Amino acid sequence: MTINRRSFIKASAAGALMLSAGGLQTACSAAGAARGRQAAEADKFHLGAAGYTFVKFDLDTTLKTLRRADVHYLCIKDFHLPLNATDEQIAAFHAKCASYGVTGYGVGPIYMANEAEADRAFAYARRVGVKILVGVPSYELLPYVNKKLEQYPEIKLAIHLHGPDIDIYQTASVIWDKVKDYNPRMGMCLDIGHDLRGGADPVEDLRKYHTRVFDMHFKDESEASKAGWCVEIGRGKIDFPALVRMMRKVGYEGVCSLEYEKDMDDPFMGIAESYGYLKAVCNMA
Repeated sequence: MTINRRSFIKASAAGALMLSAGGLQTACSAAGAARGRQAAEADKFHLGAAGYTFVKFDLDTTLKTLRRADVHYLCIKDFHLPLNATDEQIAAFHAKCASYGVTGYGVGPIYMANEAEADRAFAYARRVGVKILVGVPSYELLPYVNKKLEQYPEIKLAIHLHGPDIDIYQTASVIWDKVKDYNPRMGMCLDIGHDLRGGADPVEDLRKYHTRVFDMHFKDESEASKAGWCVEIGRGKIDFPALVRMMRKVGYEGVCSLEYEKDMDDPFMGIAESYGYLKAVCNMA
């Protein structure tokens, strides 16, 4: 069943009316909500934030926002923790995150055009102490990156899905074709918004490629085409209830990081709305 934002709001209103009226429908609605909450409590995935959401804000503002949203995972971008950060800077970064109840679980996206840049990216991920490296290696660099995965057995490389705006990694199927014969720890960061704009179905792509989906970027899009632009989650074309059900079906255990790219000078209302909608869907789907 497809639930868009309008039907979601109508269903919520109908539920309120049934609650005031009492009766069997109210009991059934409450039972369904309880099942949804139980499913959410059993979920192995977590909501997080992609660091790029806060490209115009410092780390303190980022962490305060996540604490207010009750979100506890952050994919680290180098404008918050530079690639050449010292061990002391890395320790201070993690301590500050912990003081807000936030864990830096991954790094990136990091672009890699040559072997030196791949060396630096993997060394950075190890020094930061994360298991997920969201990266964008050039196609020609993939054999070398495959060797790096043997050198760094604790790290998974999640190649970021970039959509139709650049000429590499435009859809999940492209990434799958590039990585399927390499180390099983070479996979993808499934950016569902870019996947949709590339003409694909993110729910179906998660089903097909879930064994190589190590990270997810969550956003909604106004149109299922290159012309689409980022909107608050629940206002666009992605069927999030179906996506949550698919994540549960395939046993996705990673992070679903909001990458909010609308109103980036003042994104906070949109961030709050998006997280609120996502949490409600997880409790109802």
